[in-house]
Amino acid sequence: MPGAPNSAEDVLRRRSPRMVALFTRIFRHSLLRDFHAMRFSKSGSLPASGTPHLVLYSNHPSWWDPVAFLLLGDRLFHGRPGFAPIDERMLKSYGFFERIGVFGVDIESRAGAVRFRDIASAVLADPARILLVTAQGRFADVRERPLVLKPGIAHVADWCEDAVFVPLALDYVFWDERKPELLVRFGEATTAAELRARSSRERLALLEQALEESMDRLAAEAISRNADLFTPLEAGRTGVGGVYDLWRRARAGLSGERFTGTHGPEPR
Repeated sequence: MPGAPNSAEDVLRRRSPRMVALFTRIFRHSLLRDFHAMRFSKSGSLPASGTPHLVLYSNHPSWWDPVAFLLLGDRLFHGRPGFAPIDERMLKSYGFFERIGVFGVDIESRAGAVRFRDIASAVLADPARILLVTAQGRFADVRERPLVLKPGIAHVADWCEDAVFVPLALDYVFWDERKPELLVRFGEATTAAELRARSSRERLALLEQALEESMDRLAAEAISRNADLFTPLEAGRTGVGGVYDLWRRARAGLSGERFTGTHGPEPR
């Protein structure tokens, strides 16, 4: 029996693998056009691609975060359906997001909390699915401290006793190129069992601490401007383009050197 409109069953049904594949290609093109590269930190704790009942929870610095979710899912967890909540007001502007696993919730109301519970429970009922949450619930600068997450993320442990929570730090920085870098870092995992042994306040504090630590480590690596600390997932074009790069290419050719569009040292 099909679910009622906007029910958990309806959210699961609306996600279309064909649309996910289409928008993965579209978003990858957008990323390669607007960013120099997307990289994840080698120092992080990348979860195994088959980790069941996986909950990725992140900070929320940019409009690009859902794009990062989609591309990370395709590269690192290929074939696993991902679902992500967003403010229902934003979903009205991006209705097609429902076709790629995004669902709207009213983050300020009790009804919204109940809806998040119902859908998150349905998502994690299948160990192959992934729940992805921008857990701050609003756009926030990566330097904002203390880190404050919405309490709903801590309650997920009650809805799926086998859930595995992995913090995902996101940052967007300019290094030596004209376009920015999209940097990500996975933190240490916490199991639902570990969270359920604590009070709601202690659970949330534990999740906040894990994500904040990963964000701080990512910030230090971003400040170093050392691409060797990262593994590239996507890479766009380098250089400035136009007359400036034509001149650099010609000068390299005249001197017998190999032309590279990068402005800093190339990653080893």
